[in-house]
Amino acid sequence: MRNDYLFLLITVASLGAGLLQPQSSLGSVIAYACGASVGFVISLALLIRAIRLGEFGSDVLALIAIFVTALTGEWIASSVISVMLATGRALERWAEGRARTQLESLLKRAPNSAHLVQSDGSVIDAPIGKVALGSRIMVRSGEVVPLDGFVIGQGTFDESALTGEPIPQFRVAGEEVASGVVNAGGSVEINTSKTSETSTYSSLVRLVEQAQASTASGVRVANKWAVRFVPFALLLAAASWLLTGDYSNAVAVIVAATPCPLILAVPVAIISGMSKAAAKGAIIKGGAALEQLARAKTVLLDKTGTLTQGGPEVSSVAFAPGADQSKVFMLAASLEQSSPHVVAKSILAEAARRKLSLTLATNVKENHGVGLEGKVGEQHVRVGQISGSLPKWAPLENALIVGIEIDGLLQAVIGLDDPLRDEAKGTLLTLRKLGVDKILMVSGDRKSTADQVGAEVGVDQVFAECTPERKLEIVHAEMLATKGTVIAVGDGINDAPALAAATVGVAMGARGATAASEAADVVIIEDSIKHLATAVLISQGARNRALQAAGIGMSLAVAAMLLAATGIMNATVAAVTQEFIDMAAILWALVPVASKLKN
Repeated sequence: MRNDYLFLLITVASLGAGLLQPQSSLGSVIAYACGASVGFVISLALLIRAIRLGEFGSDVLALIAIFVTALTGEWIASSVISVMLATGRALERWAEGRARTQLESLLKRAPNSAHLVQSDGSVIDAPIGKVALGSRIMVRSGEVVPLDGFVIGQGTFDESALTGEPIPQFRVAGEEVASGVVNAGGSVEINTSKTSETSTYSSLVRLVEQAQASTASGVRVANKWAVRFVPFALLLAAASWLLTGDYSNAVAVIVAATPCPLILAVPVAIISGMSKAAAKGAIIKGGAALEQLARAKTVLLDKTGTLTQGGPEVSSVAFAPGADQSKVFMLAASLEQSSPHVVAKSILAEAARRKLSLTLATNVKENHGVGLEGKVGEQHVRVGQISGSLPKWAPLENALIVGIEIDGLLQAVIGLDDPLRDEAKGTLLTLRKLGVDKILMVSGDRKSTADQVGAEVGVDQVFAECTPERKLEIVHAEMLATKGTVIAVGDGINDAPALAAATVGVAMGARGATAASEAADVVIIEDSIKHLATAVLISQGARNRALQAAGIGMSLAVAAMLLAATGIMNATVAAVTQEFIDMAAILWALVPVASKLKN
C-alpha cells in the first residue's frame, strides 16, 4: 500500500478532531468514523494480501475490532485502533523506503546507453534499446560492455562478474564478448551481435525475475503469534458473551485483544535491527529479510569478490641472480604507469608498498594481451608474457605470470593471484558459531582454484565451473534439503539468479553488479565479507527482541482481555489500556541487544 503515510495522517487527524468536539456529537462521530474507515480499509487490504499469500495475518483482529466497535457505537475505541494500525504500516513503509534510498547509488551501474560509432567516424551516445544488431560501438577503459558483440581489433576484459575468473582475459579480433563484462584495457570497438532484449545481461535479468517469482515468502514473527492468539481471543470473546449475556463485554475483549504490540512493537524492533545493520555496512531491504536472516542454517558463497579480493594482486616476485631488486621493480612500475591494465595497477600497488620512487617512461608501446615496452631513462624495459619456460630461479605457480625484461634480459618474474580476503576464514567460523550448519562454495572459476580456496577457508563442499543455471539448481536443492534459511552470497551478474531464488540473497554491493544488488535481499555496502556475519548477528538480536516485546505485550493484553470479559473495563477503557501496553512493548523493543560475539 503506497498511501501508508497519508492513511496515518488521516487517522491521527480524525482522532484529534473527534476528541476536540463534544463527545457523542455528530461532529465527533463523523471524525471518528472517518479514521475508523481508513483503519478498516488498511486491515481489509492486509487480510486480502495475506490470504493471497497463504498466510494468516495479525491484522485480522484489528479488522474485527474496528468493525464491532463501529457497529456498537464505540467510536473512540475504533479510531484509536485505526491509528495504531496505520502507525504500524507507516513504520514498515519507512524502513523499506530507507533501505531503498541507501541502495540508489548501487543501482546506477547497469549500462543503459552505448557509444555508437557513426559511418563518418563520429561517436554519439544512444540508449541500448535503440542500438541495432550489427552496430559498431565503442567501449572505453573501465566501462561495462553494454551489448554482446565481436571485438574489432583486440582488448582485455574483466569477466569475473560473469564467469568468476578473476584474471583479465585477452580477446583478439573476431572473438565474442558478453554484455556485463568490464573493459580492463584501452578503448575497444565492438560489432554488436545481440540486441538489448537478447543480450547476456538481459537474459540473466529474466532468469532473476523467474527465480523471484518462484520464491515462497517467509512466515513473519507477528503472523506466528497471530496463528495462536486470534483463535484464543475470539473464543474468549464468545465465552464472555455467552456467560454474561452482555455483547459489550465481548466487544471489549476484542478491543483489548487487538494485537497492537504485534503491529507496532515488532516493526520497531525490526527497524531498529535494520538501522543498526546499515550502520555496520549491511543494508537489509525489509523486515521479512531480517527475520529470515536470523534463522540462517545454510550459506552458499561465491568465490571471486566474496571470499577473495576479486582482482589480481602481486603475490610473489622472483629476481634473477645478481639483479638489483629495487631498481628492477622500479623500472617495471615506472613503465606500467602508462597502462590502464589491471595488472599494471597491481604492479603499481606493489611498488607503493615497497615505497619505490618512480619516473616517467617514454616511447611506450602496448601490445594488448602480450606486454608493454618503452624507455625508462636510458634503459629499454618490457613487462609482459614470458617466451618459453620459466627459468630455474623463478619456480612460480601463480594464476598469472609476468616477466620483467631490462635491455632484452629477463631480470624478474612476477606472480599474480586473486588473494583470499583476510577476514574470510574468520567470518566462516563466526557464522558457524551463530548457528549455520552448512557452508558451500559455489563458483564459476576453475575447479583447481576453487578447491584450493575452499580448503583454505574451510567450506563443507565446493562446486566449481558453475553457470548461472547451475548455481540456481544448487540453491533450489539446498532449499529443499534445509530446515531453516538458505543464504546465497555473491557479487557478479552470474550470481543474481541464485540470490533471487535463495531464502535470503546477499550481494557484495561495494564492487558487485547491479543485477546482483537488485536481486538481493541484503546488500553489503562495504567491501568486506565480515559484514555478513555482523548482519546475521544483528538480525538474531532484533528478532529475539521482537519476540520478547511481542510476548510482553500479548501477556499484558491477555490480562486486559480477562478484565474486559468480566465487565471490569469497557471497549474505550480497553483501547486506552492497550495504548499503555503498546508503550511497554515498544520501550522493550528499543532496548539495545547485547552482542553474543565480539566484532
